[in-house]
Amino acid sequence: SKKKVEGCSEEEVDEKTAAVYMQDAKALGIIQTAVSDQIFPRIANAGTAKMAWDLLYGEYHGGDQVRSIKLQNLRREFEYARMRDDETLYGYLTRLNDLINQMKTFGEILTNERLVQKVLISLSKPYDPICLVIENTKSLETVELQEVVAILKSQEQRFDLHNVDTIERAFASLS
Repeated sequence: SKKKVEGCSEEEVDEKTAAVYMQDAKALGIIQTAVSDQIFPRIANAGTAKMAWDLLYGEYHGGDQVRSIKLQNLRREFEYARMRDDETLYGYLTRLNDLINQMKTFGEILTNERLVQKVLISLSKPYDPICLVIENTKSLETVELQEVVAILKSQEQRFDLHNVDTIERAFASLS
């Protein structure tokens, strides 16, 4: 059954309804692209932008006690976060960055120095030599996290080159 709106034809009502649905779909799309991959599943089934917003608001703007508990859990997760042996540097840094962003969402302030320290002490064993060099040649109080990450990424590329070289030599010795 069509709704009757005083002073509007059915076509005008349909156009206005379509415009509202389009605006809502656009707003929902913006919300969905703005959240991290960890948060997205929580709003994936929201049918409207308002539903998605209400879910996020309820979760992140809950009472002080709820926020405090969530932040404490995130702090614990941050403290225990370590790079797994089978994890790439990119994978670990992405996981750590998502965790840091969630903590910031709850009002946590993490200094650059603290983040640099966390990265250096939580990498897997193959990174120990480069971490030692960074710790001995850079001031952890002033070195930027981006610089440390760039150094680590270049080291990972060297690991990859050495692995390719080793594999190629192994195949060459077979022929």
